[in-house]
Amino acid sequence: MIIPRSGAWTGVLALGAACAPLLAGPLPDIASVPADLEVPPLSGGPPAAGKRVKQVLPAKGGTAVHHVLYLPADWTPDAARKFPVLVEFAGNGPYRNKHGDVSSGKVEGSKLGYGISGGRGFIWLCLPYLDNAGGANVTQWWGEKPEYDPGPTVAYCRAAVPWVCEHYGGDPQRIVLCGFSRGAIACNFIGLHDDTIAKLWSAFIPYSHYDGVNTGWPYPGSDREAALARLKRLGNRPQFICSEGTGADATRSYLESTGVTGRWTFRTTGFRNHNDAWVLRPSPARNELRAWLKAHLERAAAAR
Repeated sequence: MIIPRSGAWTGVLALGAACAPLLAGPLPDIASVPADLEVPPLSGGPPAAGKRVKQVLPAKGGTAVHHVLYLPADWTPDAARKFPVLVEFAGNGPYRNKHGDVSSGKVEGSKLGYGISGGRGFIWLCLPYLDNAGGANVTQWWGEKPEYDPGPTVAYCRAAVPWVCEHYGGDPQRIVLCGFSRGAIACNFIGLHDDTIAKLWSAFIPYSHYDGVNTGWPYPGSDREAALARLKRLGNRPQFICSEGTGADATRSYLESTGVTGRWTFRTTGFRNHNDAWVLRPSPARNELRAWLKAHLERAAAAR
């Protein structure tokens, strides 16, 4: 549990006492909790309710670029109903650690959006990172070394999100950006890269890492000055910042040091794993995340 110190910066939302037992001893492995959700397999054919399909923007036809789209089980083509959209960026890959946590770095391997939504009520869009030429997906960072040009990734995101909303009934006022590991960094690095893309989002869910905390990443723009410029585009929009163990503490310390105030909620997942599959099983953290998102979307709807 992270509780503001006496007289501390008030931009942080403190979480309930339910967090404390999770960090009282060794953290469990996600394998110790049976999953109650399974990400649907990729299907062929056009998108439909309950289907997860590989897709590409028309402008990228004939290239190796693609994203993955899931329409919720309760989706209908009724133009009168608009669905909130979870847009997700994946972690780096190939990755494997001592706990057996694995990340392919591919759009096909993402899990956060499905675990958060349970497969209902949200359109789930998994976006790629593109190479420097914008002609193929990449599994390490964005672009290619040494330039690591984020431009093609930013451009694809700016085009894909409104296109999906237009064609499948996404609500442009209720788009939430989430990501795991590299994707958590991308929530700000890509999602707040410029004023245009920053306007897309109503909230953010970065899981495990945060833009500006580690200044040793290999791509240009990982320094604190550049990260701060991106952070200032966040404005009053909320972020649910979560990590395994006490990993969110470093993010809180960094945000306190910036002098920027914001609507930040910090949470431990309650597991030891660096693995987005934590959301596919029941936990206090998943309950809290879902409640946070529900409250945010209700506020967004009431503000119209």
